[in-house]
Amino acid sequence: MAAFCTLPVTQDLPTLRAKMQGLLRFLRDALPISNAHTVDFYTESMWDQLIDLSPATVLSTLRTSATEACAETRPLVGLEGRSGLTDFPKIFCEASKKLVSVEDFALATKYYSVQNLGICTPFEQLLVALQGNKKKRTGENVKPDEFMSMKKSHEVQVMSELTSSIADFCGIKQVIDLGSGKGYLSSFLSLNYGLKVYGIDSSNISTHGAEERNRKLKKHWRVYHSRSRLDANGLALKMAKERKTQDEIKYKVDFEGECNSNSLINQGKRSTSDFLPDFLDPVISNIRKQMENLHAQPLHKEKLCFENDISLKDLLPINALEPAASSQIPIREISEINKERSKTTSKSSESNIYSPLTSFITADSELRDIIQDLEDCLMVGLHTCGDLASNTLRIFASKPEIRGVCSVGCCYHLLSEEFENQREEYTQENWGFPMCRYLKEEKWCCGRNARMSACLALERVAVDQGLPTESLFFRAILQDIIKECYGITKCDRHVGKIYSKSSSFLDYVRKSLKKLGLDESKMPEKIIMDYYEKYKPRMNELEAFNMLKVVLAPCIETLILLDRLCYLKEQEDIAWSAIVKLFDPVKSPRCYAVIALKKQQ
Repeated sequence: MAAFCTLPVTQDLPTLRAKMQGLLRFLRDALPISNAHTVDFYTESMWDQLIDLSPATVLSTLRTSATEACAETRPLVGLEGRSGLTDFPKIFCEASKKLVSVEDFALATKYYSVQNLGICTPFEQLLVALQGNKKKRTGENVKPDEFMSMKKSHEVQVMSELTSSIADFCGIKQVIDLGSGKGYLSSFLSLNYGLKVYGIDSSNISTHGAEERNRKLKKHWRVYHSRSRLDANGLALKMAKERKTQDEIKYKVDFEGECNSNSLINQGKRSTSDFLPDFLDPVISNIRKQMENLHAQPLHKEKLCFENDISLKDLLPINALEPAASSQIPIREISEINKERSKTTSKSSESNIYSPLTSFITADSELRDIIQDLEDCLMVGLHTCGDLASNTLRIFASKPEIRGVCSVGCCYHLLSEEFENQREEYTQENWGFPMCRYLKEEKWCCGRNARMSACLALERVAVDQGLPTESLFFRAILQDIIKECYGITKCDRHVGKIYSKSSSFLDYVRKSLKKLGLDESKMPEKIIMDYYEKYKPRMNELEAFNMLKVVLAPCIETLILLDRLCYLKEQEDIAWSAIVKLFDPVKSPRCYAVIALKKQQ
């Protein structure tokens, strides 16, 4: 394993706690906005309760702020040395707790994002440190686009490169992929990087699906590489054919004036570059250069292979290597080399295994009961839902054989919170949130609606891929109809995706009432449309309120990520830990990974 001092320097626990304290001061006043349920927006008069500004003012300021926040990649000017923003009376009224300054609100949300708070380690910097002076793995040139969606391809490509680099850095070959789902990451790590991967998912359906998908991927993979070899071989044949006429003219005198034996000698002296002209294709260009070097250097095994371990004889016409090779090395020795390569390839393919397993993982799970040949390994999780992200870190901290972890969480609303329902008694020991000592001592609680708000994608909103305002507007009006016309204040049943199946607001209400089991005959068309006309002028209130939630979302996500990072910093045997932005947030909004490596044994 390489020395840990080569890895990027990260902030220590006291510094992270100081930043967390500043964030908590802001969130204490701001969380009521995130915890307000959009469904109850009109029935509970949320705007009047929490905002002391006009919707137009809020919208104009936040739209500009959202765009600037996505473009900002460095700490805000003038705020780098501060431990937090303390002048909160400017943002919220001390007496009413209402928002009174949307400009300062926007500034605070920008400051307390992961990127601007200075707690994020650059991905490229980490990758360079992990890889050092080593050459990149050969498989990194293979794109997974043909095998999965663009979003998943982006995630798998980045995550697998990082995972393989960590595995190399730690000197391990085994990877455990928790919450492996369809097995895309597991299959790619196995097929493309030669790692032995165990993909564990709680769903038996997902496991069987992953097995079948991996079988098909292997088939496509073989076709992919075979096609690459055929393409290169065909190109070489084509170029050689195109030069045939020129070669015949060029050597016509030699062939006519000399005997057959002398002709063969002359052909043997010809440079290999005569077979192939100069052109831009990098594979063939590499072939030409290596063949020219065959005359000047002794022929070793590695000289027969390219970076992707494809032999020259697989890429060139059958007789292209014979003159040069036969003059440098006996055929018997070439045969021995090919036998050794065949053994190595066979052995490699046997070790590059992906094994899907079905098991429900908790913080107390015994991995040796699930994986019989468990050895020093790396644990990864790509978009592990809810508590699984937290439990991944707990398992890593408690199991000595797990040398590193790379976890990208998602579905924050599914996290269990220790202090959310304090009046109820629970026997649960390991909660999804909080994890670190400081937040446990503070008995900090975000609340489910706030955690759901943390899943909102600010970057997507900034590029006009944002909130479905009209569908939320329809649902908020429906709630008022249910409350006033049916006397129901709380409804446990969900409407679901009826909006996408509805042709109008009237159609939406009819279908929703039917799904909720309510008598729709009580609601004439005129009454329904009267509700719509009543709230239509106030639609901008809902839009502005949801924009406040979107802009606040990164701060709540920052707290969840900080909690996990501080937990890792509290563990004694962990040598290095960090938060790293892996993905393009427009393609993949949950883009941050929590990464840690243990001390050398």
